[in-house]
Amino acid sequence: MATAASAATFSIGTAQTGRSLSPSNPFGFKSNSQVNFSGLKAMSSFSGNETCAALRATFAPKAVKENQNRNHILQPQASYKVALLGAAGGIGQPLALLIKMSPLVSDLHLYDIANVKGVAADISHCNTPSKVADFTGAAELANCLKGVDVVVIPAGVPRKPGMTRDDLFNINAGIVRDLVSAVADNCPGAFIHIISNPVNSTVPIAAEILKQKGVYDPKKLFGVSTLDVVRANTFVAQRKNLRLIDVDVPVVGGHAGITILPLLSKTKPSASFTDEEIEELTVRIQNAGTEVVEAKAGAGSATLSMAYAAARFVESSLRALDGDADVYECSYVQSDLTDLPFFASRVKIGRKGVEAFIPTDLQGLSEYEQKALEALKPELKASIEKGVAFAQKQTVVA
Repeated sequence: MATAASAATFSIGTAQTGRSLSPSNPFGFKSNSQVNFSGLKAMSSFSGNETCAALRATFAPKAVKENQNRNHILQPQASYKVALLGAAGGIGQPLALLIKMSPLVSDLHLYDIANVKGVAADISHCNTPSKVADFTGAAELANCLKGVDVVVIPAGVPRKPGMTRDDLFNINAGIVRDLVSAVADNCPGAFIHIISNPVNSTVPIAAEILKQKGVYDPKKLFGVSTLDVVRANTFVAQRKNLRLIDVDVPVVGGHAGITILPLLSKTKPSASFTDEEIEELTVRIQNAGTEVVEAKAGAGSATLSMAYAAARFVESSLRALDGDADVYECSYVQSDLTDLPFFASRVKIGRKGVEAFIPTDLQGLSEYEQKALEALKPELKASIEKGVAFAQKQTVVA
């Protein structure tokens, strides 16, 4: 199946030693772009061959320095601390496992209001470099966050059949408010990844709380809309019979319903679509979350695919922090690409966060996409304003 071909494929293996390295391949990478670390093989990684190529470039200088006799087997340096807030939930547990598998993570802090000790104990047995620590309840949140480089927030209640993302607002808005307030107090310089829905509103809430605390850096606040890209890539590859690892469809706008706009005209490799295909693919990508909610028949929402997409975004952020100069992802961020204060689009990520937007993605749109872009703006604007209004009514604890 095409989906399986693109996914991160992990297999347990035995660390290789004593392999002589040729001058044309001095860093120990196999030709199939495998990266070896701690007995674990990560093939294709979260973003496909381009990610592995970037990893090669990132770690190449270290390998050269440490491998003057060309007998060094590459071991990526685990040096970043990640905190996962909501680690015992449906998204949190698989996401914790995937982050644990990253060769860049030195410490993985798992936080939830209950049931996180078992998750941490379970994941800590995986033979990857990161050390796992668990933190339970508000009293331990500050210690969870101290010295952290990336904070990932999937905490909140999931969608159930018949619920929209806006139905989640009253519960999840308060959760995000309190967690981001703690982030502001304990690791204000960290990258913040917001997964808790409705992202169209929770990211503006986070921004307002950070402003109230005097530590807002718009370059470091990300709404994780990666799942929309993952779905678009998967559905387009299936429909057009393309090799999934090669497909890239930028998705702009927001992260709910009609605010999700896949730019099929910008698909790489270039593909042609009939009007009917454009309509069907767009609607399916927009409603894919509902597709999962209904398929689970009340037992949950999109947890596994969301965890995969979030792990991809975490890995991209870590590569950017580690100095990779070629990291691009779609994300819902403060933006000046449109007249809306927040907007999802492809951005270049570097050590200080968002380094650049890609305005060409919004140029030369098809007539269908241009109309859809204008149609989504009022709904996205209302969601942003709803989040800002909520945050401005709150009293932030100093």
